[in-house]
Formats: sequence, structure tokens, C-alpha cells
Amino acid sequence: MGRRKKIVNECERLMNDPENIRNIAIAAHVDHGKTTLTDNLLAGAGMISDETAGEQLAMDTEEDEQERGITIDAANVSMTHEYEDTNHLINLIDTPGHVDFGGDVTRAMRAVDGALVVVDAVEGAMPQTETVLRQALREGVKPALFINKVDRLINELQEGPEEMQKRLLSVISDVNELIRGMTEEEDYDWTVSVEDGTVGFGSALYKWGVSMPSMQRTGIDFGDIMELERSGEEGRMELQERTPLSNVVLDMVAEHFPNPVDAQPRRIPTVWRGDADSDLAESMRLVDEDGEVVFMSTDISMDPHAGEIATGRLFSGTIEKGQELYVSGTAGTNRVQSVGIFMGGEREEVEAVPAGNIAAVTGLKDAIAGSTVSGVEMTPFESIEHISEPVITKSVEAKTMDDLPKLIEVLQQVAKEDPTIQIEINEDTGEHLISGQGELHLEVITHRIRDNQGIDVHTGEPIVVFREQPQEESREVEGVSPNRHNKFYITAEPMDQDIVDAIHLGKASMDMPELERREALQEAGMDKDTSQDVEHIFNTNVLIDETKGIQHLNETMELVIEGLEDALDDGPLAAEPVQGALLRLHDAKLHEDTIHRGPAQVIPAVRDAVHRSLIDARIKMLEPIQDVRIDVPSEYMGDASGEIQGRRGRVDDMYQEGDLMVIEGIAPVEEMIGFSSDIRSATEGRASWNTENAGFRVLVDSLQPEIISEIRERKGMKQELPPSIDYI
Repeated sequence: MGRRKKIVNECERLMNDPENIRNIAIAAHVDHGKTTLTDNLLAGAGMISDETAGEQLAMDTEEDEQERGITIDAANVSMTHEYEDTNHLINLIDTPGHVDFGGDVTRAMRAVDGALVVVDAVEGAMPQTETVLRQALREGVKPALFINKVDRLINELQEGPEEMQKRLLSVISDVNELIRGMTEEEDYDWTVSVEDGTVGFGSALYKWGVSMPSMQRTGIDFGDIMELERSGEEGRMELQERTPLSNVVLDMVAEHFPNPVDAQPRRIPTVWRGDADSDLAESMRLVDEDGEVVFMSTDISMDPHAGEIATGRLFSGTIEKGQELYVSGTAGTNRVQSVGIFMGGEREEVEAVPAGNIAAVTGLKDAIAGSTVSGVEMTPFESIEHISEPVITKSVEAKTMDDLPKLIEVLQQVAKEDPTIQIEINEDTGEHLISGQGELHLEVITHRIRDNQGIDVHTGEPIVVFREQPQEESREVEGVSPNRHNKFYITAEPMDQDIVDAIHLGKASMDMPELERREALQEAGMDKDTSQDVEHIFNTNVLIDETKGIQHLNETMELVIEGLEDALDDGPLAAEPVQGALLRLHDAKLHEDTIHRGPAQVIPAVRDAVHRSLIDARIKMLEPIQDVRIDVPSEYMGDASGEIQGRRGRVDDMYQEGDLMVIEGIAPVEEMIGFSSDIRSATEGRASWNTENAGFRVLVDSLQPEIISEIRERKGMKQELPPSIDYI
């Protein structure tokens, strides 16, 4: 029997014992060493050879990942590890660190109970470290910390024991500050500490690692590490033999991360709003393999032989071939074709997968990333809230008409696999718009359409997605239907940013029980009376119904909401989406006769009233912005900060870190297109930088007319704005 088959058999045996299962993700800022660390763990578990670990990057299975040297897709692997004489099954997800692929991290966190956060000892906690921690803690996932690249402190920075200790402690305290800030309302303390053994140190590249428990076990201390690390290749080999990284990290995982039996009772209320007293809830809390199947699909991928594979967490029941399962939001059932577990890029089929595991299932043709799949119809899990939204759009056209049907199919597949991508398909013009998190995100998608699907496509220049938002309170505006028989009276005003954020993060939505929604909105700062009259929430806009006893309004409300959504999708300035608007319906006059208050009358009247109230509320364009951080040698500091300032950006902070200067600031996404080649030439390739989407801000007044005019022209709209917009 081959080694791989043995591991699969052992995994299959351990699947039935949830007490000894650990579902974990490895998450970090880009280039802090997650995939190299994962290679070490695979070698430790006997799945790849020790020699190639760290260079093989076994979890970067796609060609473009190997070429670019970054992880693009989250990858799953199941392995076994013996700790304190008990064998454990570890289901691990290696997640991307680049900000453009943050959606994969968010989705992975739904499937796991523990997150090993990797931080570079030299760079410390970076913007994306904060983001991945926030994603983990929002999903109720427990963190532990591994400080990587300690060899750089010893060899490159030549730090002595005291300096080194100081630096490592400061990384730990930065991470703990982030954890505290994000869990202050919780009744548990998830901060990490060396004494507890929830912090590990080491070098993924040279395959050694230590933690407090491992030092006590092996007798190795930091003095020995410095001496051996400095004595070159032989010393490193000795370190690797005496204290191998995989043992230290996998022991930490087995010891400190919760198993499904401990985690699910705590996590279910966070991610599911169904009836807590139902049998289904009880079955999920108990990780009951005999209960109804409840599976959350967190990732959809394509296999050339098996077709679509839905990977995700099984909270209850046992999944096996031939089952008929419901997929939330779709009619009918899907039949399971096969179930398996992942071994890096390969999927190994097994007979059945019981509750508490991460499973790879084929046959769920209706599932998308984020679907709830179950044996009975049920309240779906909370939708997975992605922290950032698409900010850049590209048009994609097939070069030959024959490829058009295939391109549409591929784009629909892309949207299914990655919910952070938005696809707009225009079958009339043959032009399709893809919106994503950044230039790289879209570049990777179009590259894969071209190379993997063999479709020759032509892509347009990147277009930045703008928003529109009212700036003050409007007067009451009347909207009249085409037949003059129906009238709606509406005002618009900007909403407090805290309320917008709460809606954006899913803390308040129309899916929630009314009382819960009311409390969430009040907590975010909405006054009590307003929160009681919320009729509808659309994107981050809210409709308040302040009318009293108007006849026929109840049966017309559906059309009112349709007109409202229509108006908010295409704002009055440049048909960009409206955000952060609070609209109040004060009064309405409706015709007695249903036929005279149908869709053709109500929708245009409401749309007109919403647009006119927004114009009266001095609606303005908002542009997406990014936080920018550049690490650069001090002689290039002026050139690097000039790159930000020359892009309508501002520099907020400059400070020294080690031998580099760090520049932090913000800049508009539109101006950051092409930044990578400019910063390279300005600093002779010596700068490293990263950007993080930071929401939207009001575009400066002097640029409003120009941008509005450009967008209107691109969309084929009339150039002249409505006469009532006299402030632009």
C-alpha cells in the first residue's frame, strides 16, 4: 500500500472521532511565509518529501500561482499528527495573503475553528494581518500566532538576544492589541502568549521552530538558536533535526485549537439565525453524525474530470454518494455524486464524511460559494460578509463571435466560484463587465479565462467603480405617476457612517427578526423612532415608512420598493450605485382602482421622487480609496512619498523600522492604476508596498463635473445634467 493511501485510510478512520479533529486555516499578510510553512507541515505529516518542502509550494496548485510566487486560491489538505499518544486529523486551509484575494480568506474562516496567524518577524503586524484577524474573529475562529523568518533577525539584522526579544514581544503585543480590540464584548480571552504555548517562533524556510513547550521538551533556548543559526548550513540542519518546525506547529494546533465538539456550540449562534431550540440546532451543537445533513459550501472549484467540486464544513449528519440534498435559494434537490477529502491539489474519494469535517462534494450543481446544503429545508447560514467590495471593473469581449456562448458560461462559473467578483453580462452588446477587488484580481481572472478555457478575449482598460451619496437633508419632494393619479412624498438625507458600516457588515439586515434588527440599528446610532419604521434595506440604503393609515399602500409597497431599488442602483448623477442614503416616505396618494396603480405607474413615480430628493440633498460622487504602505530604504523616501502625493494621495505617517523607512498614507484607487511599475522605477526596485481597500470618500468638488461627464459619456448617457443639479 502506498504512503498516500495509508494517510487517506488513517484520515478516514479519524474522521469519526470529532474530539480529535482540528479544522484550521493558515492566514497572514502577503509574503509572510504561509505556503512555505504549509509545505513543512505536509512534509512533517509524510505527504511530501522533506528535501523539497519550502520550495515545492505544494499548495499553490495553479500554474499562475507558481509563476507569480503568491497564493491566489485557498487550498485544502487533510493530514494526521500524533500528539500525546493520540493521533489527530488536521484539516488545513492555506489561504491567500494578497488583499485582492481576501474573499477566499473570509470564506475559509467559515469552515474552520482555529486560525494560525503567521507574522514576519522583521515586518511585524501589517495591514493584512489585521484584516485576516478581523475575518477570523468575526466568524468565532480562535487565533494562535506563529512568528516566521526569525532567521532574518539573527543573520540580516544581526540582533542580539535583548533586541530580538524586544522585537518579538512587540509583535506579540501588537497582535494582542488587535485581538483585544475585536473581542472586547466577548466573554472569552483569546489573546496569545508565549507562556501558554499559543505563540511559536521559527523559520519556515530553514524548517525549524520553537515554542515554550517545545523548548522545555528539547532543552533548546534562544541562545542555542542564535549560535546554531549563525553557524551556517550545518547549524541549521542540527536545529531542523532537534526541533523540527512541523512538530512544534502541529503540537500547538492539537493542544490549543478547539475541536468541533467544543467549537460548534459556540460558533453556531454566530453564523446561523435559525431556531435555537430545533432538533437541527441540537444536531449541529452536538456534531451529530446521525443527524440531518447540514453543510456550508465555502469554495467552488472546477475539476476537469469530476466537474464542479463544492468544498466546505459539515456541521451535522454524514454526507455520502447518492443523497438528495437541498441547496439554499434554489428549487428542488441536487444528488451527491461523490465525497472526498483534499490532499493539496488532489482529491481523494472516500465512502462517507461525518459531521465536524471539511468535505469535498461533487454533484451539487446549484451550490455557489456561501450556499447552505442540507437534507431538509432549513434557515440558511448567515451570508458570508466580505469586508471589501469590488472597486475596479474591466470589460471583457470574446474576439470571435463563436466563443461568445462559451465566454458567458465561463463568466457565470467565475461568479459562482468567487462571490467577491461581480459579473454583468450584456447579451445585446456582447460586452461583459467584471468587477473585482483590484488590478491583480481581474488580471488573474482574465488570464485564467484565456489560458485554462482557451477563449481568446479582448479586455478594456480598468474602470473604477464610483458611488453616489447625499450630503445634507432634502426638502420633501413629490413624485407623480405618468397618469397623474398617484403621488409619493419623499425626503433623502445622509446616514451616519456607523450605521452604513453596520449594514455593510450584515449586523442589521431585513433577514433578521424585527426586534433584533431594531436593536442593531439603534446600537449603531439610529434614533429609536426611525429604527421602528424601517420598511426596507437595499445595499447600504434604508427606506423608512412614516405614513399613517394610507389605503392600498400595503399592497403597493412591493412596487414602491422596486422603484426605490431601481433609482438607487442608478444614481441621478452618473447612474452609479447610491450608498448611505436614508429615504423617508412621508405620504402617498393612491388611486382607488388597482389597474391605475400598477407597476407602470408606481415604479416611475417612486424612481422620480427618489432621484429628485437625492438631488435636493446635494448628492455627490464618492470615489474608492486605498490605504497605502511603502517600505523603502531611506535614500528613496522622497521619491516614494512623491509617488503617493502625485496621485492625489496624502502621506499620514513616516517612521523608521529596522533599516527601512515606512510611509503610510491613502490614495484614490483610480490614481493607483499602474502604481506598481511607477514605484519600481522611482525606487530602482527597492520598495515593497501594499494597498488595502479603505472604503469611499467624497470626490473633491473641482473633479466632480469632469468625472460625472466621463462616466456619462462612457455609459452613453446625455451629457447635460438635470437643471436642478446646479451645485456641481
